[in-house]
Amino acid sequence: MPIRTNNDLPAKGLLEQENIFVMDENRAEHQDIRPIKIGILNLMPLKEDTELQILRSLSNTPIQVDITFLAVESHESTHTSMSHLNKFYETFSDVKDQYFDGLIITGAPVEQMEYEEVDYWDEVCKIMEWTKTHVTSTLHLCWGAQAGLYYHYGIQKHYLDQKMFGVFKHRVKNRRVPLVRGFDDCFYAPHSRHTTVLKEDIEAQPDLTILAESEEAGVFLVTDQSGKKIFVMGHPEYDRLTLDTEYRRDKSKGLEIDIPVNYYPDDDETQKPLLQWRSHGNILYSNWLNYYVYQTTPYEFVNLKEIYNK
Repeated sequence: MPIRTNNDLPAKGLLEQENIFVMDENRAEHQDIRPIKIGILNLMPLKEDTELQILRSLSNTPIQVDITFLAVESHESTHTSMSHLNKFYETFSDVKDQYFDGLIITGAPVEQMEYEEVDYWDEVCKIMEWTKTHVTSTLHLCWGAQAGLYYHYGIQKHYLDQKMFGVFKHRVKNRRVPLVRGFDDCFYAPHSRHTTVLKEDIEAQPDLTILAESEEAGVFLVTDQSGKKIFVMGHPEYDRLTLDTEYRRDKSKGLEIDIPVNYYPDDDETQKPLLQWRSHGNILYSNWLNYYVYQTTPYEFVNLKEIYNK
């Protein structure tokens, strides 16, 4: 899929090195196509790493996607330069009057805080409320998924005795839902979190359906009945070395951290980690773009408030 990005975005060159088709603004302007407009609310501290991971995950359908990166105004990033943010990111104030075909809300390293203690919580709540009328479908990832379930349904998170860290086996529960079309019965996905959401709390909400879960890692994939709100508890967008980087970072800080589960061959951290989740991660993002965004959104942005409120 051609991904339309800013001409100078650093991730563009890295994606092109991986033979992923990235279309710059100049070429896109000469095509008579309305691209699918996707916003990415990037709450991760290392924003450039997350940009690359998500753009890679969105690159496996023939749909042209126009990406808008969003950053919160109520938090000052200390791991990404202001020049990068000013050049490549918009704020909610900039886009609140616009309509998007899809929005991705990423994870964030704040899960051990209560939601209301997060300095940008009020802003995230405004954005999640705004998605009800301005976004066709929203994909929530990890902390973003827990936050979305809390905001929309009042579902609480629960602290784990031990960090859920590694690559875990999951089983598909409902094959009739297009989001898991093409999935094998069992598949792997990475997790890196200190909190969880209980299965029984999700099942108590008649609007929600669990599509995949793990015996060890719990619920993985949830959708509402309309497909406007999708929740992914793990990180299918992670690249091969993301967990390795997190593991070595925490070890170097002297933090208590176990070796990632099902990650290094023979649990030997000197060996190259196994990449076991990319194919299903790509299918998940492709299905979301196709069945919940492209097949649902109107060709032109006209009377969208009326359309989204039906």
